[in-house]
Amino acid sequence: MAALVLGPLLRHVTDTSVTVWVETDAPCEVDVLGRTARTFCVHGHHYALVVVDGLQPGTQQQYEVTLDDTVVWPEPDSPYPPSVLRTPAPEHTQRLIFGSCRHATPNALEQMGYEPDALDTFAQRMATEEPGRWPDAVLLLGDQVYADHTSPKTQEFIRSRRPVDEPPFLEVANFEEYTALYQESWSDPDIRWLLANVPSAMIFDDHDVRDDWNTSYAWRRDVENTSWWRSRIIGGLTSYWIYQHLGNLSPSDLALDPMWLAVRAAGDAGVDAAPLLEKLAATSDAEVDGEPDAGVRWSYTIDYGRTRVVVVDTRCGRVLTETDRAMMSDAEFEWLAEQFDGDYDHLLVASSLPWLLPWAIHHVENWNEALCAGSRGPRLAKIGEVVRRAADLEHWSAFAESFERLGRLLAEVSRGERGPRPASIAVLSGDVHHAYVAKASFDPPGETPVYQLVVSPVHQTVPSAIKLGFTVGWSRLAAAVARPMARWAKVPKSAVRWTRLSGPFYGNELGTLVIDGRVARFSLERALRTPGSAPRLSTVNQTPLSWRDRATADPVAPFPARAELN
Repeated sequence: MAALVLGPLLRHVTDTSVTVWVETDAPCEVDVLGRTARTFCVHGHHYALVVVDGLQPGTQQQYEVTLDDTVVWPEPDSPYPPSVLRTPAPEHTQRLIFGSCRHATPNALEQMGYEPDALDTFAQRMATEEPGRWPDAVLLLGDQVYADHTSPKTQEFIRSRRPVDEPPFLEVANFEEYTALYQESWSDPDIRWLLANVPSAMIFDDHDVRDDWNTSYAWRRDVENTSWWRSRIIGGLTSYWIYQHLGNLSPSDLALDPMWLAVRAAGDAGVDAAPLLEKLAATSDAEVDGEPDAGVRWSYTIDYGRTRVVVVDTRCGRVLTETDRAMMSDAEFEWLAEQFDGDYDHLLVASSLPWLLPWAIHHVENWNEALCAGSRGPRLAKIGEVVRRAADLEHWSAFAESFERLGRLLAEVSRGERGPRPASIAVLSGDVHHAYVAKASFDPPGETPVYQLVVSPVHQTVPSAIKLGFTVGWSRLAAAVARPMARWAKVPKSAVRWTRLSGPFYGNELGTLVIDGRVARFSLERALRTPGSAPRLSTVNQTPLSWRDRATADPVAPFPARAELN
């Protein structure tokens, strides 16, 4: 009899459908509310994605998961409330939570002194509330697993499989070890229950593969010459497609996706789909080196009512050839521009890497990129590459041309040049292990405000040196020192300016967006532990993001207390 290994995870949601992802320990038929799917197999692991369609908008109903007619979810004697499928109603007030950088589970890291896991703490609070108060979706913006900084539990598993006295040592080496990472992270009881009740959308960042993944052309050449990289990247992208990417796709996209159709056909025939996915992974990885765009587009768009969320790949889709360097290819930027066209009330651009960094760090990354490109000669270019890797200088600011190109697109949306002007525009990001709110301005100016909302980490540590670096990076004095460095390296003046509205905030945090018609508000909560009591979330920032309508310049009322929001 088949058993449930991971899941259920609620993934893509519309007003009439929800997709449900599971991993099982044997081939079987998976049933959710009378909709069924056969499992497919990859290297002896079994998965299914069930499209639960034909639902009514604005409804909720409890659900069970059965494997070959045996109920496996909810688990017997579960301490959590029953799991519920919910579809949004028209004119529904939306609540989206987001964050990035979740390292393993609290139990796996007890001895490492981490502060409380913000997502775990959120789930514990959510379990005490009615489903009507639960968020509509959770956006996980990178570093869902850490392939290069493994927990003691994962290291024990690695040691049981292979010697660890040679590269990649205690880092993840292949697909099988990736499956252990996901099982460790998603079997956490609080997270498992949360993901069984809140639809999720995900995108990778560097630690899902390796720190500073695809930093530069030289980085690529060095890592490709190792004995372990090919197995790592194939295992990383194959597992990402299964565990994260597949659930990002809508039912209509799934119906046309050639890889999903091939994998599902392999499952129906009892054939291992690993060769199909490994070929796709290899092709996608090669695009960074300028190979034809024949892989998979990891970026995607989800509309939550009148809110458009465009999730962009800022890792695998980079261009890193000797002559070209870009955060995204021309084809990907053209796709992005198409997603920005249309009529919606709010635009959210989900990028694992912040677009707007602390001012001084932005100038340093500009300076370093120009130096590495040879603006001050080959000797300083070599030194610049060493500095780039040592200091992790590889955000949007380290791809200056792409930074400006994204700014131009956002400015066009802000000015109403790509369709009706939305009420708010925000770039949602993580990665940098602190949280802040910044507001951009352009020349010529736009009308709709454009914000950078950064929430990171969900569950990680933040060394004192990093705190100091980011705090100093936001100072005007540091910016005044760094700006001439960029000019000396012949960096053109940027068309984008930005103001820090709040932050930096440190600790394990989770962001919430509440969207009611054309009014949008952001709040930031930090997980805290008081001796002798359970972890709790404390609000550290509340920021209104939009005006009431197109016709008035009156700001919205101050962000209300949480009880008033619900």
